[in-house]
Amino acid sequence: MALAVTSSSSAAVSGSGFSFSSSSYELKAPQIGSFRLSERAVNFSKRRCSVRPINAQPKRSDSVVPFAANIVAPEVVEKVEAEVEVEDYEQLAKELENASPLEIMDRALEKFGNDIAIAFSGAEDVALIEYAHLTGRPFRVFSLDTGRLNPETYQFFDAVEKHYGIHIEYMFPDSVEVQALVRSKGLFSFYEDGHQECCRVRKVRPLRRALKGLRAWITGQRKDQSPGTRSEIPVVQVDPVFEGLDGGSGSLVKWNPVANVQGQDIWNFLRAMNVPVNSLHSRGFVSIGCEPCTRPVLPGQHEREGRWWWEDAKAKECGLHKGNIKDENVNGNGNGALHANGTTPTVPDIFNTQNLVTLSRAGIENLARLEDRKEPWIVVLYAPWCPYCQAMEESYVELADKLAGSGVKVGKFRADGEHKEYAQRELQLGSFPTILFFPKYNSRPIKYPTEKRDVDSLMAFVNALR
Repeated sequence: MALAVTSSSSAAVSGSGFSFSSSSYELKAPQIGSFRLSERAVNFSKRRCSVRPINAQPKRSDSVVPFAANIVAPEVVEKVEAEVEVEDYEQLAKELENASPLEIMDRALEKFGNDIAIAFSGAEDVALIEYAHLTGRPFRVFSLDTGRLNPETYQFFDAVEKHYGIHIEYMFPDSVEVQALVRSKGLFSFYEDGHQECCRVRKVRPLRRALKGLRAWITGQRKDQSPGTRSEIPVVQVDPVFEGLDGGSGSLVKWNPVANVQGQDIWNFLRAMNVPVNSLHSRGFVSIGCEPCTRPVLPGQHEREGRWWWEDAKAKECGLHKGNIKDENVNGNGNGALHANGTTPTVPDIFNTQNLVTLSRAGIENLARLEDRKEPWIVVLYAPWCPYCQAMEESYVELADKLAGSGVKVGKFRADGEHKEYAQRELQLGSFPTILFFPKYNSRPIKYPTEKRDVDSLMAFVNALR
C-alpha cells in the first residue's frame, strides 16, 4: 500500500512505497487563516500510540492499508489496545463539540499516529488534507477507486498528490466480484434495482479491507450534507459498523472533524488556502461520486440530490456511513424489518395534528378516483417506523398548520404493510416518505420530486401547484 504521509523533513523511505513531504514551518497557536488552535490542542494528553519512528522501514507488502501491522511490535499492540478501550469517546466528543476542525484533526493525529488515515473522496475532502497539513504532523490518506470515477476526479487526485507531496493509498474492488456483477446484471443494473449492490462491491468491501489495517479513520461528513442521515453525527465516535486492526466491536474509531461546519464555510476555507479542487465543482457538481451516479444540482437543490437521483427520496448513502441510520429495522429498500409472524414492528404513529387528515384505504382510493375535486390535497405516504418519515414530521406538521384554512387539505396515509402493494401500484410509492399533490380538476397526483423536506420547500411545492 502506498501511503500519504507528511513530516518535518523531506525523505523517501527506501523500499517502502511511502513518501514523506514536509512543512517548513512550526505550527503556532495564534491565527492560521481564520482558524485558531487553542492551548488545549497543544497540551493534549501525554498518552500516545507507541509505535516505532515514522521513518522506520517496514517490510514490503502488497496489501494497501495494513502497513500499521508491520511496524507495531506485538507487545506495543497490546498497550495501544488497552489505551483505546478505556477511552470514553462520548465524553471526548462532548469536549470537542465546539472545537475547530484544526484542533480536532490535531487531536486525532496526535492520538493515533500512523494507525489513522484520512478517507479522501475526490470532492471537498481536500479540506481534511489541508487541516492535517497545517498541524505539521505526519498523516496518511486513502481513497476508494471504484473504477467508475469521472476523469476529472482522477486528475484531481494527481493534483492533490503533487500539491502536498504525498502518495494517496488507493483501494480497488475485487475484480472477480465486479466481473460477476457485470456479467450477471450488466453495467447499469443500479438504475433498475438500486445502488446498494454495486456500492457494496465497489466501495463498501474495499473500505472494509482498508479499515482492517487501521485503528481510526477520518471522514469529511458534515451534519448539513444529509438531514435524514447525518444530522447528529459527532466529531468523534466508536465506529458502529466497521472493524479495525484488532478486530471486533469497538476496535475502530471514527473522526469527523468538519461535522459541525457548514458547506459554505468549507468552501471559504478552500479558497482562502488556495488548494486544488475538483474541476467538476465549477460545473454544478457539489457531492461527487461515481460518474454514472452523479449529476449537477440546480440552484436551490440540496447537494445530495445529485447522487443516485433516480431513487427519488431514498437515503443518499452508499453504505460507507450506514451507521448514521439509527433505525436498523429499515433496509435499503425502505421496508421495515418484519417480525417472525410477518407483521411490521409496532411503533407510535406520527404526523399528529388537528390540521391533518388521516386517510383510510377507502379514503385514499376515493381521493385518487376523483376527477373534479373541490379543493387540492397534499398527502404523505409514510410508515411510522421509517427514520426519514420521522425526520420530516416537524416540518410536515408545521406545513399542515400553515395551510389550515387556506383551501388546501393536508393528509397522511400509512402505506406500509398490507397497503404497500396498492401504494406502489397506484400511488407511485417508491420509498418512504412519498409526498403527493392532488390538484383540483385533475385526477392524476403529482409526486414531490426531491428529498428536501423542510417546510419552506414543501410550501413552495404547494404554492406552485394550487
